[in-house]
Amino acid sequence: MELTRRKAILLGAGAFLAAGLPFRASAALEDKIAEFTGGAEVGAGDIQLTAPEIAENGNTVPIEVSSDTADEIMVLALGNPTPSVATFKFGKLAASRTASTRIRLAGTQDVIAIAKLPDGSFVQATSTVKVTIGGCGG
Repeated sequence: MELTRRKAILLGAGAFLAAGLPFRASAALEDKIAEFTGGAEVGAGDIQLTAPEIAENGNTVPIEVSSDTADEIMVLALGNPTPSVATFKFGKLAASRTASTRIRLAGTQDVIAIAKLPDGSFVQATSTVKVTIGGCGG
């Protein structure tokens, strides 16, 4: 294959675009978190995220989130093409502020749960899940 000036320009432009993709993905994730929190600081506290340390199949990974006082809990999978997994809303008369579900993970990644507390503050919990077989086409 002969490397012409046109091919060199195309290769350079492709490398430049590929280098910028992770930054846009993380920016979209930060925008999603900022939309949920309204730009407020996220701390640690009254939230528990239970996820397996190792998942043999990324198609069905069981998770559970719970909090004693949360009004809403948002779950994000950082390595997925669409990081937003679920948002659970609890009413004032909710007997339990716990939710469990099975999620799909593309590969080994962090799962984050962010809870909105009644006083307007936000807390988060993170768990790393190692996936041996990816669930999002991997």
